[in-house]
Amino acid sequence: MGAFLDKPKTEKHTAHGGGNGLRYGLSSMQGWRVEMEDAHTAVVGLPGGLDDWSFFAVYDGHAGSRVANYCSQHLLEHITGSDGFRGEDGGPERAPGQEPPVETVKSGIRAGFLKIDDHMRSFSDLRNGLDRSGSTAVAVLLSPEHLYFINCGDSRAVLCRHGQVRLSTQDHKPCDPREKERIQNAGGSVMIQRVNGSLAVSRALGDYDYKCVDGKGPTEQLVSPEPEVFEIGRAPEDEFVVLACDGIWDVMSNEELCEYIRSRLEVWDDLERVCNSVVDTCLHKGSRDNMSVVLVCLPNCPKVTEEAVKKEAELDKYLESRVEEIMETTGEEGLPDLAHIMRTLSTENIPNLPPGGGLASKMVVTSMTHGSRTARPPTTNKNVPQIHTQASGRSPRSAGNKVF
Repeated sequence: MGAFLDKPKTEKHTAHGGGNGLRYGLSSMQGWRVEMEDAHTAVVGLPGGLDDWSFFAVYDGHAGSRVANYCSQHLLEHITGSDGFRGEDGGPERAPGQEPPVETVKSGIRAGFLKIDDHMRSFSDLRNGLDRSGSTAVAVLLSPEHLYFINCGDSRAVLCRHGQVRLSTQDHKPCDPREKERIQNAGGSVMIQRVNGSLAVSRALGDYDYKCVDGKGPTEQLVSPEPEVFEIGRAPEDEFVVLACDGIWDVMSNEELCEYIRSRLEVWDDLERVCNSVVDTCLHKGSRDNMSVVLVCLPNCPKVTEEAVKKEAELDKYLESRVEEIMETTGEEGLPDLAHIMRTLSTENIPNLPPGGGLASKMVVTSMTHGSRTARPPTTNKNVPQIHTQASGRSPRSAGNKVF
């Protein structure tokens, strides 16, 4: 279930980079959780001569961060090091520069997941139950011709193409009929939407307490380490891929997040700032979990426009003005706290709020305006984060693994 803090930790880990015709940014925040259990991977240019391939992943740990952290450092090498991935399993010889067949890559990805899961089982603390951690994993592997979406658990990846959600991965939940059948066949049960009434995901790396049923293979256990892999050919209309843990998806749907990111890309060229804004917005939308997001922008991603920047400035100015008015009309009741200001603004029809983000994405603007008028801290939301412009330190679900 996880325990919570009295107030959220809003410091962020951010990074950015680029190459192979793409740019990426990422941001993660501990939030209300007592421990940060998320991890990520971002690699542009893979080893072994795959210079024009890239790999990005988000890992959402539970019951500890050991498995998530280890996978963030070593899952890629287990995938690319498998004979199946490189096509060194007796298949036809390829010409220089020719990509491996799609099914070969998909087979190698699956093999890499099973291999790292089996490898971690040998760690003494995991084997002896001293560490019972596990982790979801969601990733995208980009070759010059294909996008491979990889998912094990309930983190999620979404492809935005031509302004629309084109593909999303499927969440692996115990109540899913396929997952429930495997769990029951392994002698388990699904109670309160959890494996044996405890674990909220039906596929994960680690979690060896759920992988000890005699006579069952690794993909037949209560919790399976096998990922689902979906391939789609790259297209000129591809705009971006977003990977995120369920701390993001808990409060934003696929469409909402893509709309919000598209609107931010028209205002800011800094991908770290875009990702920071996603995390801040989800915090103010009510997410209580760790939050991590990786944004991979392809050549056709939205660009900053003068019109969008102008509208954003006008919106910020309008919000600042309205906050001043609300504070001035409070009268003898004294200066209102931030919660009162936000409740008042939420009843108004404010034009040009960012789609998908709404007023929650403007908490920083309103809190800064409020703070400039009084030294008294607001009575709620006492740890409102500021916008980071440079590197520093369950909602509606769309159909998964589906092309729209």
